[in-house]
Amino acid sequence: MRVLAAMSGGVDSAVAAARAVAAGHDVTGVHLALSAKPGTLRTGARGCCTVEDANDARRVADLLGIPFYVWDFAQRFDEDVVADFVAEYAAGRTPNPCLKCNERIKFAALLDKAVALGFDAVCTGHYARLSVVDGRAELRRSADDGKDQSYVLASLRPDQLRHAMFPLGGSVKADVRAEAASRGLAVADKPDSHDICFIPDGDTRAFLDRRLGQRPGELVDDETGEVLGAHTGVHGFTVGQRHGLGLRVPAPDGRPRYVLSLEPVSGAVRVGAAERLAVREIVAERPVWPSGDALAGEVDCVAQVRAHGGTAPAVASVVDDRLVVRLSGELRGVAPGQAVVLYRQDGAGDVVLGSAMIAATS
Repeated sequence: MRVLAAMSGGVDSAVAAARAVAAGHDVTGVHLALSAKPGTLRTGARGCCTVEDANDARRVADLLGIPFYVWDFAQRFDEDVVADFVAEYAAGRTPNPCLKCNERIKFAALLDKAVALGFDAVCTGHYARLSVVDGRAELRRSADDGKDQSYVLASLRPDQLRHAMFPLGGSVKADVRAEAASRGLAVADKPDSHDICFIPDGDTRAFLDRRLGQRPGELVDDETGEVLGAHTGVHGFTVGQRHGLGLRVPAPDGRPRYVLSLEPVSGAVRVGAAERLAVREIVAERPVWPSGDALAGEVDCVAQVRAHGGTAPAVASVVDDRLVVRLSGELRGVAPGQAVVLYRQDGAGDVVLGSAMIAATS
């Protein structure tokens, strides 16, 4: 097969490309330039897509003996990922930019260009597994539970999964680093990037303040309606947040308060006790079915609401084109704007049934 290997400059994509070459595929490496100012997006383990990362990817490609290119997707990334991220926070929701990047950049913009150029598959360093059942691709959790990325890939359509390749799905991270070292790849010990790649200092609130300006509002006790403080914008908060609230009135029982909900129109940030975060039902919009099969009736599954953690047994169904998920146990800190991903457990590993964007909880 002709394979286009997306090479970020990190160890995972480097080993994924090396495995594709070792498997006998005709591999070409490509680094995506996602920042208009690539010199500003890496500080130690933070950020990605810098000139440094492009050079690291090029050195790996040279060692593997494969062609290598840098493709400029900065404008598309800013429009489809960064602008979406800002708009979602302004609307009182909490987006996942990694999920959006996979959906709109790596497996839309990149994949479309790859197919147009005659490539059969796009290879990435994601930790997820693909299997083929009755001629259809199924997305599964990876062998490394701690690194599993099936959650942020769960919005991919069947036609996109048919052209995807995840060589690391059956491996654990320690073995991937060891393999990189044995292959003589200089990135073997390179730190993983953390947090949001386009916010290298990790200060999301300051980034959003620069984009949105200050939008003053009040911090309100959800139970009594008492005003407990002021803030400069609902975009500085997310459901489940405990620290950095700026409350001027302590709780009568001395226990911490958490963000329960955000009201972007009125500017109110409602706070309360931890138990008021408990969620037993999720309603989500725009469901996607990676295998091509929508849910039929009520289906027992496991629901996940965060990239790492936040899982509970559930019964899910589709009602009026919305996904309704009734949890067997409660989850806390479930934020509108995040994805809920459904898994079916079987002997070969958890299979992704579908995903949707959380619109409401109760």
